[in-house]
Amino acid sequence: MSLKPTAKRPSATPDWWLMTKKFLRHGTSIASFSPSQRFLARKIISGIDYDKAKCIVELGAGTGPVTAQLLARAKPHTKVIVVELDPDFCIRLRQKFPHADIVEGDAAKLEHLLAERGIAAVDHVVSGLPLPSFPAPLRDAILASSAKVLTPDGSFRQLTNMPYIYWKLYKRYFDEVKFKFVPLNMPPAGVYVCRGYSKSRAA
Repeated sequence: MSLKPTAKRPSATPDWWLMTKKFLRHGTSIASFSPSQRFLARKIISGIDYDKAKCIVELGAGTGPVTAQLLARAKPHTKVIVVELDPDFCIRLRQKFPHADIVEGDAAKLEHLLAERGIAAVDHVVSGLPLPSFPAPLRDAILASSAKVLTPDGSFRQLTNMPYIYWKLYKRYFDEVKFKFVPLNMPPAGVYVCRGYSKSRAA
């Protein structure tokens, strides 16, 4: 069964303009009006033990700045699954990373998307989704679906363009929440690294 559609001709639209158009059209469903800079893309995956990681999932890849960093660092034995809902972003991702597993699908159904690929456990979930802007039921579903596939010592990593503000939000879902500030990003941004999903906290 083929998991990838027929490739389309590459678009000449720059990544930043594609992101800006999506942001203007869809507002809070898009995390930012521009792609994450390399400082933020590197920070969200820093600390991952690539020698041990068997599977890493990225949610909401956009035009792929984090994807590029992940694919460059992943070991041959590590599966990298990239989940993106927007069809135009998926086209761009497949053009830029023709050998990557780009999944056009809903992050709230991550467990099922992975099951189709015979994957039961994930070491790290890296999210570029604007979770605080999502309706609570959708946010709950995405985090619960991610938690179901994470290994016991796995991490859920969330980038943000609003440093520290949502620490309490993620603390509702996870026992351990650490924040990594990225001052060199424009605008200044950061990463939440979360472990120990707690269903009772999220309820």
